Amino acid sequence: MTRPALFLDRDGVINVDHGYVHRWEDFEYVPGIVELIRHFNGLDWPVVVVTNQSGIARGYYSEEQMHALHAALQADLAQQGARLDAVYFCPYLKGAPVAAYDRNSPDRKPKPGMLLRAAREMGLDLAASILIGDGERDIIAAQVAGARGFLFKGVNVWDFARARVLPELT
Repeated sequence: MTRPALFLDRDGVINVDHGYVHRWEDFEYVPGIVELIRHFNGLDWPVVVVTNQSGIARGYYSEEQMHALHAALQADLAQQGARLDAVYFCPYLKGAPVAAYDRNSPDRKPKPGMLLRAAREMGLDLAASILIGDGERDIIAAQVAGARGFLFKGVNVWDFARARVLPELT
């Protein structure tokens, strides 16, 4: 049995993109994101983060630092009655200065690898799923995976979703 999911890009959709955010002290929620996540939690849709994390490949921070940030995010969301069901990330970047991460990955958006893997591992119906991203690469990844992509370029992601995303679900 498959079910739809809400896919979210991280930087620019969940948190304000201050550039390679990897410490909780530098994390700032995009207005409305907690409400959006809670809403989809209430619909019993898995909420899945799909995020390119080239800062790892560039040597700006480690995978451990990224995981620590995501753990802090999960804990903070739980205190606010919200949850992320999974976080998929791609640390790879062709030509990266950190040799271990210098490769062309099928997971790096605009490629759909993270969405396809989430669908396999979590039993998700990509055709019924949506992705909210702040870049064209996010929308392309959604389209190639067979999901609907919505480009968020606003201030409040909950207001955006109520106006653009939720009407598409009815």
